[in-house]
Amino acid sequence: MSQEYTCLKCGNREYEVGEFRAAGGFLGKLFDIQSKKFTTVTCSQCRYVEIYQADSSMLGNIFDFFTG
Repeated sequence: MSQEYTCLKCGNREYEVGEFRAAGGFLGKLFDIQSKKFTTVTCSQCRYVEIYQADSSMLGNIFDFFTG
């Protein structure tokens, strides 16, 4: 992240960034296409997690579909 982060729970400034994908809607679940992408920010001290919805690329969705 390019911005400074301060944990809302404990005030710590050290963090880890991760991401995950999730299926959205009936067809996404039916064909196992993870169309929703989220970024996580985890406080390295108290482990509090904030989740932000990120833009997902169509190429990533196609890759996920073929690799399962």
